Amino acid sequence: MTERLPASSPSVEADSDRLPPARFAFPGHTWKEIAHLLTNLPMALIGFVYVVTVLSAGAGLTVTVIGLPMLAAGLMGARWLGRLERARARALLGLRVDEPSPLRLRNRKGIGFLQRLWLGLTDPVGWRTMLYDFVRLPWGIFTFALTLTSLFVLWPVLPFIARGLTNVDRAMVRGLLSPSGELERRIAELESDRGVVVDTAAADLRRIERDLHDGAQARLVNLAMGLGMAKEKLLDGHTDEKLVAAMVEEAHGEVKLALQELRDLARGIHPAVLTDRGLDAALSSVATRCTVPVKVTADLDSRPVAAIEGIAYFTVSELLQNVSKHSGAKSASVEVWRSDDRLLIQVWDDGRGGARLDGGTGMRGLAERLDAVDGLFVIDSPPGGPTVVTAELPWRDR
Repeated sequence: MTERLPASSPSVEADSDRLPPARFAFPGHTWKEIAHLLTNLPMALIGFVYVVTVLSAGAGLTVTVIGLPMLAAGLMGARWLGRLERARARALLGLRVDEPSPLRLRNRKGIGFLQRLWLGLTDPVGWRTMLYDFVRLPWGIFTFALTLTSLFVLWPVLPFIARGLTNVDRAMVRGLLSPSGELERRIAELESDRGVVVDTAAADLRRIERDLHDGAQARLVNLAMGLGMAKEKLLDGHTDEKLVAAMVEEAHGEVKLALQELRDLARGIHPAVLTDRGLDAALSSVATRCTVPVKVTADLDSRPVAAIEGIAYFTVSELLQNVSKHSGAKSASVEVWRSDDRLLIQVWDDGRGGARLDGGTGMRGLAERLDAVDGLFVIDSPPGGPTVVTAELPWRDR
């Protein structure tokens, strides 16, 4: 008996992406393929003329100061031709090809003109596009002539001819105009992640500045004013010792509160217990500040690098804050363990549930922070609870 594949099976997904078989009838996709073959010639002519012009002008002027910059600009222009060809393939051939990562040269700090010029001249996307446009002319002439002849002479078998010719076109687009594999994808991801990290760091700096301004700084200002008033009374020969003592006592209380706020702020930046004793002790300390009982279980035989340890600590800290403020839970637990080269964290509570990534900036910010270091963040929180948040980070040894 043949076992049925589930709906999410890769085989079924692959089948859904396959093109329907060519037939003697002319369905819509066949007419699109014919249109693509007939437009091959004008597009090939445009691309060939562009490539020959850029190469000849750039090579001929290399003895001058404008030769290499002209060639680099020509490679940038070739990227636009490649984008047009990918759009044509998507529209007429149903070929889904991702766009390569952009070559950003204008706003890159720390590099000079020669470095920018070198990056432009060594752009692999531009060179592959120029190679595509250069070799397309004979193929464009051939496909245009054969398709046009088949429209009047070989009408019954035209769908089969069109399918065979466009399969070659699909192969050429995939081979020369698609992103260069995993490297291009990772570059695009790292550029996006870099933006997330920069935004997160800026938000943290704003929070620290706000906490200093509204907390410890304000208390220190009050302390200075109180001590100044006490000093004036003493210098004026004021004999009310009880009043001066009360003012000094109040200033002493402000000092203690300012010191506590500075300790809390320093703990928010990077707690000393995490540096000195590791993740187990630091998470136990965080759990004591939660408004519900929290059981902490950490099964770690070594410590990861400080950056991963810090992200894990602040992830649990923020999740437990959410438990205290929003969950209505009576108990919670934190489990941390290592599995091969991954650090896994699971935070559970028996609260009301309903937590979502799109429910606010807190959860979404955690997910973005973990994604920036190749981590994962998953929420399972049905209405009525319980809520289980699983975070996964790469393990990197110290």
